Parts: sequence; structure tokens; C-alpha cells
Amino acid sequence: MWYAIISEDKPGTLDLRMANRPAHLERAKALVDEGRILVGGPHPAIDSEDPGEAGFTGSLIIAEFDSLEAAEAWAAEDPYMTGGVYEKVTVKPFRKVLP
Repeated sequence: MWYAIISEDKPGTLDLRMANRPAHLERAKALVDEGRILVGGPHPAIDSEDPGEAGFTGSLIIAEFDSLEAAEAWAAEDPYMTGGVYEKVTVKPFRKVLP
């Protein structure tokens, strides 16, 4: 089943985000390589593809896992979570309807 992992950054953590980005992307790429990512990316803090110093407010990953517990466990080990970037992470089932 698909699961939405909706993450919110702590304020002022752009430097932490950038420091943990390579490990975060490497981990997410493993899901891509397994064909388990529907979509993933950050939420810019401003209406811009490149928010610069405004940074980001969080991230969204929609990926396939065997269970809600497996998705929650994966999210808990994300480098942005363990590295102190995320303030809150919500994981919930997602049913793809469109396209």
C-alpha cells in the first residue's frame, strides 16, 4: 500500500537540512531503485523553485510499504529526523486515484 510521509521542519534548520541532505537523498534513492516511490520532495518556504535562504518548511514522500508500521519505522530513521531537521512527521495511508 502507498503511505504519505508528511514532514514539518523545525524553524531555522536550513543548515541542518543541507548537512543531512546527501544521506536523506541516498536513503530515498534506495526506494526509487526498488520502484517504491510515487513522488517525493520538499516544501519551499516561499513560492519559488529555489527558495534560497528562506529554506523549506518540510517534505512529502509517498512511497509503498508493507504496513503502516513499516512506513512509520522508515520515517523515524530518516536522516532529517535523526539529524534534528524535522519537528513533526505524520505517516498515513494513501490511496492513489489520479492520474
